[in-house]
This record gives sequence, C-alpha cells and structure tokens, in this order.
Amino acid sequence: MTYSNVKPVVGETDRSAHGASVSLTSLVKQYGKDMKPAVQGINLEVKSGEFVTLLGPSGSGKTTTLMMIAGFESVTSGDIVVDGQSITDLAAHKRDIGVVFQSYALFPHMTVRDNIEFPLKMRRWPSDDIDRAVAESLELVRLTQFADRFPSQLSGGQQQRVALARATVFTPKLLLMDEPLSALDRQLRQVMQFEIKQIQRSLGITVIAVTHDQEEALTMSDLVVVMNDGKIIQAGAADEIYEQPSTDFVAEFIGETNLVRGRVTGNKATGSSVKLDSGAVVTTAAQLKAGSRVALSIRPEHIGISNGQIPSGDSNVFQADVMDWVYSGATSRGIVRLGELQLVVRVSQAAQLRDNKVDIHIDPAHIIAVQQNNSENAKS
Repeated sequence: MTYSNVKPVVGETDRSAHGASVSLTSLVKQYGKDMKPAVQGINLEVKSGEFVTLLGPSGSGKTTTLMMIAGFESVTSGDIVVDGQSITDLAAHKRDIGVVFQSYALFPHMTVRDNIEFPLKMRRWPSDDIDRAVAESLELVRLTQFADRFPSQLSGGQQQRVALARATVFTPKLLLMDEPLSALDRQLRQVMQFEIKQIQRSLGITVIAVTHDQEEALTMSDLVVVMNDGKIIQAGAADEIYEQPSTDFVAEFIGETNLVRGRVTGNKATGSSVKLDSGAVVTTAAQLKAGSRVALSIRPEHIGISNGQIPSGDSNVFQADVMDWVYSGATSRGIVRLGELQLVVRVSQAAQLRDNKVDIHIDPAHIIAVQQNNSENAKS
C-alpha cells in the first residue's frame, strides 16, 4: 500500500459543529487503598476537533485515563466533562463515545457490513438511515467492495479501517483509540497514520488516542500529552514537545537526544556557560542560575559537522574523534568523542563522518536546559 492509494479529503468540515470538548479535572484512579494511584490528579483540556495523543511508557497511566473517559473504568475522584456536561457517573453505553480497541474487537462471524451497522441497530436506527450511514462509512474508509467479506478475509489495515468505521458510523462527537496501530507493520502503520488523520479531519470529530510510539504521536497529533508514573509531564504541540522538552524524561523518551550534565559557570546577555561533567565547556542561549547543576538536551541533528569550515570565533566549536557511523539512506548516524564525552550525531552526508577527526558545532539555541527528575545524577 502506498500513499497514492489514500482517498483525499475534499475541503474540511467545520470542526466546531462536530467535535466535543473534553475537560479532565483532578482525575484519580486508585485500585486499592494501599496501592499507588495508577492516575494521579490529571488535569487536561481538549478542544473541539483536536487530535490528542496520550503518550508514555507501559504503566504511565495513559490507558487507564482513556478507559475512565470511555466509562470502562470507574473514577476514584475527579471529574470528566464532555461539552460542558459531567459524564463521570454515566454508564459507558450512555456516553455515545466511539471506541477503537487495540485488538479491533471485530465480530468474526459478521461481515464487514454487519460489523459496521451493529451500533446503529443497537441504537434502533431506521433501516433506511442504517443503509445510508453504512454506505457512507464504507465509502469513507474505502471498503465498499469488501462489504460482504468477513474479518478473517481482510488484511490488518483493512480490519483497522472496519473498526474505525464501526466506531464512527453513528457520528459520535468523541472518538477514543487505544493503541490502534500497534498490530501493524511499520510501513502500514505509516500509511494508516495518514489515513486516520484524514478521516478525522473529514468527520470533524475530536480524537483522544493512546500510544507508546513517539513517531505516531508526533505525526498525528494536534496536542501530545506525555505521561509517566500516572502524571502528565508535558503537554504541547508536536514540535514544542520535541524541540523544547521540559524534563530529562521527555527529552529521552521523545526521539533521540544527547543528555549531558554539568554546572553553570557564568552568564552573559546572550546566555550561560556550562562546564560539563566531562570537562568540556558549552554555551547555551538559556539564562541559567550561576553555580547550579543543570541537565542539557542536544538533539543529534543539531550537532553540525564542518571539517574545519566553521569560523574559530563561533561558540561551541570542538574537534572530535569519529568513533563509529552507520549509513541509513537520507541520513547517517554517528558517534563522536569529545574528550571523555561521547555524542550521537545525525548528518545528511555520510562523507562527513568518514574522517577520523571532525569539527563539530552546536548552536547555543539548540542546547536546551531541562528539569532533572529522571536520574540519580540530578544532584546539587
């Protein structure tokens, strides 16, 4: 399957007319009095028509949060409000929320058409309305010609689209998705990321999804919510989360980074100087407290390789030894050593890493100070 197979969306639906707003206030889930809460006081505002992803490692509380919104898990304390109305104590079947499960949960004895029309029959829709809605839904997910097939006769991507059609055919204002692409191979996941986003925009609905896949979250989301240990660590747009991580956990969990630590040795109007534990001194554009211990995040693609072409007057210019490099098509990934410090770099030209020694340059604006709460090294 290629991206050329994806049906384009003509125009864009007015999201405000379809998508629900969602507000989570001090949301807590505790399974036992002596157990640590699985979700610890979550506060989150989701706008109408947004695609929001709860991202985090296993045990971070993301799925538990999603299941409380769906009504499949009870709320220990706090409130869930959808379009201004509390649904905290409302039964799951009365919330009128679409849900796509990780396993898709299709009925194996039913055809594609039967699976999609099932929620409409449960809601006692008139038969003419059911036929119309199912036909439109099949067209939207490009499965019209597969309507009479059974789930076992479909590919993984096709089954995923059936599950998506069944969850949206009754026009819910809110769709919840639990690891919707985890069962697919990498190439198909990338195609389905695009398709799901297109369908969401076409329908104008609000989506809250759960994933542990960073690329999936960054690709699909209007808002990425990074969770760990039952708490929200950082929430923001994809580029904000990636380029401006707030903590060492976010920096390391989202993509790849060089996380280095040191002590602030001085300040200027243009930023601060930091002596790293390795002995090297770098300059960051951030204004940091003199004498404080800091953690710095440097993305591999922000370390430039110059082979002697960078003016010596620039800050953060060092000579480094090339330890290893791997060619990977559009970019090459390498490891360079600066004294006792090893850094991962990513460059667009493999030839830049073939010399034994190279000059590296790090723009002070791309050396990001992050809060230290993920390591025993975060000591003052």
